[in-house]
Amino acid sequence: MTLRATLQARLAERRERGLYRQLKTLEAAPSPTAVVDGRSMVAFSSNDYLGLACHPQVIAAQQEGARLGAGATASHLVNGHLQIHEALQEEIAAATGREAALVFSSGYAANMGTICALIGRGDSIVSDKLNHASLIDGARLSRAESLRFAHSDTAALARQLQRARNTGGNTLVAVDGVYSMDGDCAPLAEIAGLCREHDAWLMVDEAHGFGLMGSEKLPVAGSAAAMGLTGEDAPILMGTLGKAAGNAGAFVAGSRELIDYLVQFARTYIYTTGMPPAVASGALAALQVMQREPERQQRLRNNIDRFRRGAAERGLPLGDSTSPIQPLLLGCDQTVMRVAAELATQGFLVGAIRPPTVPVGTARLRITLSAAHDPAQITALLAALDSALEDAGALSTGSSEVRP
Repeated sequence: MTLRATLQARLAERRERGLYRQLKTLEAAPSPTAVVDGRSMVAFSSNDYLGLACHPQVIAAQQEGARLGAGATASHLVNGHLQIHEALQEEIAAATGREAALVFSSGYAANMGTICALIGRGDSIVSDKLNHASLIDGARLSRAESLRFAHSDTAALARQLQRARNTGGNTLVAVDGVYSMDGDCAPLAEIAGLCREHDAWLMVDEAHGFGLMGSEKLPVAGSAAAMGLTGEDAPILMGTLGKAAGNAGAFVAGSRELIDYLVQFARTYIYTTGMPPAVASGALAALQVMQREPERQQRLRNNIDRFRRGAAERGLPLGDSTSPIQPLLLGCDQTVMRVAAELATQGFLVGAIRPPTVPVGTARLRITLSAAHDPAQITALLAALDSALEDAGALSTGSSEVRP
């Protein structure tokens, strides 16, 4: 069969299964209103949790950073490492309470490069079954023995850690701090304890925790800090700059030795062009704003509480999440698409998430909240959800269709 015929057949199969993905075109980043395919909508699908993507100081910093060049012109190790990258790394290290940090072009690159640099044949990687795709793919490409455990099941993790210990080699445990589709937090304190017991290294993906939570001393460091973990407990910390920071790129933070090691061995860092200076400048400004304006975190928490209270009053089948990610679990792929389409007609952009992004039978609306949403927008979304779910016949059956 020709390449074109093969592609056409596979695309047709995806359409028949109702899993075909289509791009939406926005005129600008949602703030949180957006013009989508020519229509004005309120976006509840963005990861701009603190509303920094359109912050005037962040945009001004990006524009000033562009004066340093449209691009870094080469990989960091050739001649693409600028003073603005160094300043950003120092700010990240301080914000996370780590000795050093290293910026990557994306969270996917950071996870893949770090995992493959740290472990290989003869080693083991133990992963939560609901880990982000970048952690899953990093585990596959590392060629280490890949062991998985049921979501946040620490007893299952302990069994896998014992298996890994029996086979010898080094063991890396990789988990999301906050899970991107369920919005729940990993039991990091228990996981860190098991890692100490079994001499394993803990890697925490803080893509959806960095900037939003932390400790009194490190208020934006992420879920690991919020649960009291130190750099010894979680020696490998990955975070993104395209979510709470509203920019792009990612970082790994840890000991000075870890960062020096990744500069030598992380192929996704070594063999790619450096982050554009405008992005580094904007991300640096965003980190400074989020630390200078803790009221953004408080507004976000208030919005999460407001949404969950309203959803509970209406009996909506929400997942158990206190993060900005609020999954409305419907189970049926077709129902999710119908409800999302109805919400769009009422002026709300909400993500409809289906397999293979989530397990079969767990399709959901992925509603994300931001500090930039006002109470009236949240109230209006709840009313629209009520009517859309009723029209789709999902209010009485949604909760029974999802996994426990």
